[in-house]
Amino acid sequence: MKKSIFVLLMIVNLKAMSQAVVSGEYYFRKMEMVAAFNFSADGKFQFFFSYGAVDRNATGTFMVKGDTLKLKSDKVAGKDFTIANQAKAGTGYTLKFDHPNKYLLKHIRCIFFIGDKQKEEYTDSEGKVYIDNPRCDSIYVQHSLYPDILTLVKDQKNDNNTFKLSLNPSLEQVSFKGIDFKIESDKKITCIPNYFLEMSGIAFVKQ
Repeated sequence: MKKSIFVLLMIVNLKAMSQAVVSGEYYFRKMEMVAAFNFSADGKFQFFFSYGAVDRNATGTFMVKGDTLKLKSDKVAGKDFTIANQAKAGTGYTLKFDHPNKYLLKHIRCIFFIGDKQKEEYTDSEGKVYIDNPRCDSIYVQHSLYPDILTLVKDQKNDNNTFKLSLNPSLEQVSFKGIDFKIESDKKITCIPNYFLEMSGIAFVKQ
């Protein structure tokens, strides 16, 4: 019995020793861009990102599985836009966005799925997109300056073709949904290019 307990404790200790430890501040810099994590001992993280006029942030929790670091942001993914109004009127499909900062209106990516085909358009300076298609199965939107998980505007059950949307404050936050990091060592974590960080060579180094 004592031997079994000893073996069990050895297995538990070996598993704990093999589990990587992530704590402290990690930075990634490239040209004019800087991003950083702060991982605390209680399993929480803070994140900030700055590139030109774009600043982003995130808070949440993290967990380590082997050499994989998984983040769970407080942000709810896929909710960066709110549909203020929708209707069935005229032909084609129209999306109109509204926000006090007009600069943000011309950087919105609109993705139209028509059968097995995909069509992408970007809003004009007034925050408007129109496609002259008689049918569209689904529509998703994403801000190109604040990329994150796509927001669903229309699914196959929705017959409306005119949508008015507003931009939510959550745009500035990052969900990290579907983005895992690899723990290369006790001082470096990496990830592959993704919807948020599209460049290669992404490596956060502990300071």
